[in-house]
Parts: sequence; structure tokens; C-alpha cells
Amino acid sequence: MTGGVAGHYAEAMRVIIVETAADVAKIAAERIAQAVRERRAAGAAAVLGVATGSSPLGTYSELARMVQAGQLDMSGVGAFALDEYVGIEASHPESYHAVIHRTVTEPLGLDPTLVRVPDGLAADLDLACRAYERAIVDAGGVDLQLLGIGANGHIGFNEPTSSLASRTRPKTLAPQTRDDNARFFDSPDQVPVHCVTQGIGTILDAKHLLLVATGAAKAEAVAAMIEGPLSSMCPASALQLHPRAAVVIDRQAAQQLTLTEYYEHIERHPLSGARGA
Repeated sequence: MTGGVAGHYAEAMRVIIVETAADVAKIAAERIAQAVRERRAAGAAAVLGVATGSSPLGTYSELARMVQAGQLDMSGVGAFALDEYVGIEASHPESYHAVIHRTVTEPLGLDPTLVRVPDGLAADLDLACRAYERAIVDAGGVDLQLLGIGANGHIGFNEPTSSLASRTRPKTLAPQTRDDNARFFDSPDQVPVHCVTQGIGTILDAKHLLLVATGAAKAEAVAAMIEGPLSSMCPASALQLHPRAAVVIDRQAAQQLTLTEYYEHIERHPLSGARGA
């Protein structure tokens, strides 16, 4: 069921439903590891897109286990974070500079100079956003972008009604997002109101997209993303536009899908020789 980055058709986003959050982490980590190995076999180091939040943490832990066991070489791998809060220092424990450092850079043994996070303290945020876009292009683009999904369907900090063609830019966080993230701060008032985020158009430029979601709280957003209409009201539905998008979810996150049987049928009967997510 784990499959590879290539090997499945690109007719629609690939939906992989597994039993537990631990299964999600293992499958997602193996797909990232395969992307890294394929780029290394081609004589280059991979460039990954990395996400914050609770959804990817299991995947990072599984990748770290693989690195520590000598099963995966992450040397030279670069990374670009999706987003950052505006107005808090990089040293703040809940800044995404700090979160990425302790959950990705250190555990995976990445070179910190190759890990980029948007600048939420720039005097000119628009200029900093344009520079971030250029840095991604200069790095050769993102080979695989890991994503989570918010309860309101956001990816990165692209809140509902975000343009599906948007690029890296400052944004105002939705009240629901601030409420959801309040658990990471001492009080809800400390959650920043503004952020810098890669745009949906920026995310769609990645060669492969890999979204992970677990738990019943994400079920409504997951169903809207996969089976709902393409709509800025569910920013994650933009994955429907990507030819190499895969979604790995546990049974609880899949509980509002109507075509579960079909997705599982596809996984049991892949099209041999075709390429896809």
C-alpha cells in the first residue's frame, strides 16, 4: 500500500486510507524518504517543503528514526517552511523558526543553513515575501511538499477565501485558526493576528504534494478537500488541481468520505506502469 512517489496514475489525487495515526506517519515518512533517495540517485539533494502543526509530527519522528537507524541519508537536503507568524522573535518557542528547528532540522540532522523559514519580522514584508519566492526558485523548486490541513480547510496559513493563485504574502489569521493554535501559547491573546505564508499557487508549484491528516476533528475538512467542489472556501481543495498529490489519512479522518470503498479499490488495483502521486 505504501507505493512510491512514482508508480500510480495522475488521473486524480491519490487517497490512502489507513487504520491509525502511526500508519499515516510510517507511510508518509517512507514516501518522503523515497523522494530523497530518488533525488540522490539522480546526483542531487532533495528540497522538501515542511509544515508545522500537530499533523506532521509523527512523520518527522518516523523520519528521524530512519535517519538514526542508518536507513536514510539526509545530508545536503534543503527545506522551506510554509509559514511564520508576524511579530514574534525567531527565538520564541512557538515561532515557526523554533518549531521547525526542534521538530525537523535537529532530529533529521539537516544543515540549518539549508532550512528556510519566512521572515515575519521584516521591515518590508512584501519584499521579504518576494525574496522567499525567489529563494525557492533558485533552489530548483520543492521536490515534495508535506502538508497538514486545518479544521477550516486551510493549508499553510491560506485561510478560506484565499486566492487559488496566491503567492507568498502576509495574511490575517482566521479567528478559528487563532483559537486552534492558542493551546501552544500561555493565553489566547498571545497568538499573533498576522502571518506570512506561502500561497496556494506557490504550494501547487511543488513537484509532489503529500498531505497527512488524522482524527475525527479533521474529517469534515478532509471530505471537502477530496470530494467537495474546488473552492477558495476550502483552500486545500486546490490539491485537486495537482497531478502528483497524495493524501494519507487514518480511518477517523476518512469517516465523512462517501467513496471510501473506491479509494481502497484503487489502492488494491493500481495501474501498472503509469505515473502519479
